[in-house]
Amino acid sequence: MKDIRKQILKYLETNSRADLGELSVLLGCEEAEIANEIADMEREGIICGYHTLIDWEKAGDDHVNALIEVRVTPQREKGFDKTAERICNYPEVNAVYLISGAYDLLVTLEGKTLLEVSRFVSAKLSSIDEVISTTTHFILKKYKDHGTMLAKKSKPERMAVTP
Repeated sequence: MKDIRKQILKYLETNSRADLGELSVLLGCEEAEIANEIADMEREGIICGYHTLIDWEKAGDDHVNALIEVRVTPQREKGFDKTAERICNYPEVNAVYLISGAYDLLVTLEGKTLLEVSRFVSAKLSSIDEVISTTTHFILKKYKDHGTMLAKKSKPERMAVTP
């Protein structure tokens, strides 16, 4: 991958609303070159989308986020892919990852209540034939998400010492 592409991607990963003029100054390139590279990477599927990180608690819209570990029986010649694709199709699901360890898949989702998430797990996930077991973890508070600090930094507890 060209060095300019890596630099563009690293910058866009932390600031998807990057201004082309700002990028051209930072990277020492013409705006048109950067715009063309971004368009090419979107077309090639390297850049898959742009997201806005929202602190819903501060926005006054409470909902529940959960991480669900799923143990699956892999299918012949398909492995975990068919089951993962099926889980991906549920609109409640934000992400599905193949992971190492005691479980095979990690599913992230959000719902309005703990009960809604629990019902999704029992009615939809657990009813899939290949699913052996699940463990649900509810996210109680986010301190940092996608590289962005969400929690307020605490003030120093010690008083400043002055001469």
